[in-house]
Amino acid sequence: MKIKRKFLSIGLCALVFFSCEGQQEGKIDRKAVVQRHNVINDKVDTLSSLTVGNGAFAYTVDITGMQSFPEFYKNGVSLGTQSEWGWSSFPNEGDYKFEETLKSYDFNNEGRDAKYSIQHKEPGRNKEATEYYRVNPHRLQLGNVGLELYLKNGQKAKIEQLTDIKQTLDAWTGIISSEFTVDGDVVKVSTAAHQSEDKIAVKVSSDLIGQNRIKVFVQYPYPSGKFLDEGTNYANIEEHESSLISSAADASILNHKLKGANYYTFLDYSNGVVKESGKHYFVYEPAKDLKEFELTARFSAKDSIQSTEGLYSATAESSTNGWADFWKSGAAVDFEGSTDPRANELERRIILSQYLTKVQCGGSNPPQETGLTFNSWYGKPHTEMHWWHGVHYALWGRPEIMENTLDYYFHTYNKAKALAERQGYKGVRWIKMSDNDGNESPSSVAAFLIWQQPHIIYMTELAYRDKQDTKVLEKYKDLVFASAEFMADYAYYDKAKDRYNLGKGVIPAQEVFRAVETFNPTYEVAYWDWALRIAQEWKERLGEPRDKKWDEVINKLAPLPVQGDVYLATESATDSYTFPKWMTDHPAVLGALGMVPESPKLDKEIMKNTLDTVWAKWSWADTWGWDFPMTAMNAARLNLPEKALDALFMDIQTNTYLKNGHNFQDNRLRIYLPGNGGVLTAVAMMLEGWDASEGDFPGFPKDGSWKIKKEGFKKMP
Repeated sequence: MKIKRKFLSIGLCALVFFSCEGQQEGKIDRKAVVQRHNVINDKVDTLSSLTVGNGAFAYTVDITGMQSFPEFYKNGVSLGTQSEWGWSSFPNEGDYKFEETLKSYDFNNEGRDAKYSIQHKEPGRNKEATEYYRVNPHRLQLGNVGLELYLKNGQKAKIEQLTDIKQTLDAWTGIISSEFTVDGDVVKVSTAAHQSEDKIAVKVSSDLIGQNRIKVFVQYPYPSGKFLDEGTNYANIEEHESSLISSAADASILNHKLKGANYYTFLDYSNGVVKESGKHYFVYEPAKDLKEFELTARFSAKDSIQSTEGLYSATAESSTNGWADFWKSGAAVDFEGSTDPRANELERRIILSQYLTKVQCGGSNPPQETGLTFNSWYGKPHTEMHWWHGVHYALWGRPEIMENTLDYYFHTYNKAKALAERQGYKGVRWIKMSDNDGNESPSSVAAFLIWQQPHIIYMTELAYRDKQDTKVLEKYKDLVFASAEFMADYAYYDKAKDRYNLGKGVIPAQEVFRAVETFNPTYEVAYWDWALRIAQEWKERLGEPRDKKWDEVINKLAPLPVQGDVYLATESATDSYTFPKWMTDHPAVLGALGMVPESPKLDKEIMKNTLDTVWAKWSWADTWGWDFPMTAMNAARLNLPEKALDALFMDIQTNTYLKNGHNFQDNRLRIYLPGNGGVLTAVAMMLEGWDASEGDFPGFPKDGSWKIKKEGFKKMP
């Protein structure tokens, strides 16, 4: 699949207004800023699918405003229907035990029997157990809800036979309006998602209704069991059951039962009939005397649940009101009048990234990297990405959305504690690749990552900074202190050098290094230092004594590794900028200043040299979407605003933002929400600054090319 890189634009809103030339008068017209970046489709493009949702449930549509052609779109931005609760597991027919995925390590020869869940490669039960627990549990594609369209000759219309296409996502209301022609007849579809239920609603107008040439289908795919699940596996028909358990002229209930899950689809509709039309395939046929029909589809793990009454209008009202409340809350920015040619595109990325992260990443758990559209890594969240998914909410003045996702840490605490204990450590070690219940997934990379550990300290610190409310400290203190306890205990005391090291036994955020030989990665050391200091501040704020062990680790933590006048990726990689492999993947060394506030350990002149070296030597084609915002934040803290903007707009495939706002990586990961969250985080920092910054817009050039109004942002630490 080839994509054309087009740079478009994005924008937002808040309470004080300035430009890089001075103050700009007048309150931001938030609705105007948002709607000038509405997505408009006038042709079929599998990378331009649009999504409606509420943060915990999402429904992605094709050019018809529904999921009418899922197989056509499966290799693009797939037509997913997913919810936070929708998980399943295949039967454990081999009676595999999770313990069969474990392997013991003692990286520092200290007599430790630390058991890690890895990917066994040799044939046999260990490898089979690895594969089972990587795949299970997996997130479900709940079902396709689309239109059956018929030509005048009675044949089903193909997508290429649709003409006169006009489709608009109104980001201000969250409603998609679609119009197209089938064999000379116009079809109009409006699509909305309820903001507090797992429900979508459509309103369909067409003369095709009276000709019995338009119907709605519900089809249940079977889980693919693969890294990706695009919701189009219609094989394995005997492995699951679906049935029409009740039906009336205006409502029906469908049941889908798998060996690892059981859920319901509640259909409400204008006068008509629902029938089973094939295996796992059901069709609603509207009454022929209708010129227009409405239908809602609500997915639930329970067979009865309270729901709002009404058809399309009730759901559209929920969407309109919910999105207006969202856009009117928190921060906003307006770049109108800027002469820098990148301003409109940056504004577009901002608006659509806010829309997409609100739709896909606002539940009560860390989201997966492909949100609620299609599975990546079997639908499992990666907690090291939670920073990129969540931090921007707090900086944009909406900390409550970020805090909602922190519920995960409370209900997985005991499993994180058990993991630490299994490896001989105190506190809690947050599981990297997991499900909503905190179950581990075997991985020879994830098992050794540690940079997810301080995230909960960072995000709860942002929650506290919002209003400096002691109740926030009380709410999260156990999570913060248990995280810090592990961090201090994990640091290995090097007697010969009288210092604490991170590693051996660590894979850094730059995942190309081997755990068995890696120690003191620059980013992780800086992050460890900052987070332990913040944990001590929490102790003091609560009137508790400082933890002596934490102070010992802070005072004796290894220095940031330097060679010549640059920081190394890790102390163990003295060839960081000469060996090609070490210049691929995430340039995480830059995260030591940017994501992480300036450490007492850090020399900004050395970091500037490091940025210059990374900029010139890195294999940027081998990076990920959040690497560009990370680089921008580094440049901004080094007082290099033009370079920060250059980083945000680096012409690299993984820095591509599609027409619908999604961050395209490659043909495997067609969407990548950490990139969207990264843009929002970096822009907030560039606009509002950080604790040590001075003046307005520290991340934007002061040459008069940027006219900026901003409201409601919060400083980064």
